[in-house]
Amino acid sequence: MYEDLLKAGRIRKENVSRAEITHAFELAKRDLKTARKIMAEDWDWGFAVAYNAVLQASRAYMFSQGYRPTSAQSHKNTFSFMILAMGKEYENLITYFDRMRNKRNQVIYDIAGLITKTEARNLFNRAMEFVALIKDMLEKEKF
Repeated sequence: MYEDLLKAGRIRKENVSRAEITHAFELAKRDLKTARKIMAEDWDWGFAVAYNAVLQASRAYMFSQGYRPTSAQSHKNTFSFMILAMGKEYENLITYFDRMRNKRNQVIYDIAGLITKTEARNLFNRAMEFVALIKDMLEKEKF
């Protein structure tokens, strides 16, 4: 299922400890709390932190499956993995998060004030749902 990503060197097979899986998921929960707190003060940073919650939840799931993204373009590789892992049902959602990856890069590195209140809130709401979904998936797999 992940052969193309493995062959391209975008992910690697690795034994990841339960502690590391738990830590990544705890970061996702922390980031949701932080995003909620700073959202009213700064839409850009609230957006970036909500995005990071999605990334960390995705990493937790990826780790639970015995994979890790390579360091080059790790965010992009993580979302490519998640599209395959979660299937067609969630492809649009993961693709949305990948588009938000590009916006997050612009906010962090290029353009202050880019994110609107609506964009920040939309990402935050989707991030909350996604982290809850990943929690359920991990629990079903006994992680």
